[in-house]
Amino acid sequence: MAETFKLTGLKELDQALGQMPKATARAVGFRVLRQAGEPIARAARRLAPVNQGDLVESIDVGTALARSQQADKGAVAPVEVHVGPGQHPQAITQEFGTYKEPAQPYLTPAWEAERMNALDIVGTGLGIEVEKTAARIARKAAKR
Repeated sequence: MAETFKLTGLKELDQALGQMPKATARAVGFRVLRQAGEPIARAARRLAPVNQGDLVESIDVGTALARSQQADKGAVAPVEVHVGPGQHPQAITQEFGTYKEPAQPYLTPAWEAERMNALDIVGTGLGIEVEKTAARIARKAAKR
């Protein structure tokens, strides 16, 4: 089940993002969220059972879900990334088990182990990316 976190205390960053063009602000958000998702993906790859074909190789950080993975609600936030195995056939049965096979969770423990690290990356990475992007925008404006 997806969890939603809200970072508080980032008013200045939010204001800085609001002053950027929408596409630029979205690109900043995607860059930071991809960086934050990578520790979770690495942990999931490390914990995934290796006897299930290419499950380990299919775990990635991405911005889109396959149609079969999408819920009817659409996007929850303006910028989202997803960590997981994509449409790997055994991904769900490995994580949750079946009536014949016990569960071998790999994503849930990866999330539990790395979620605070990911949130730290979002907090610090967002500040760094906003500063770099604002400086780049200012340099472009000065050239005009």
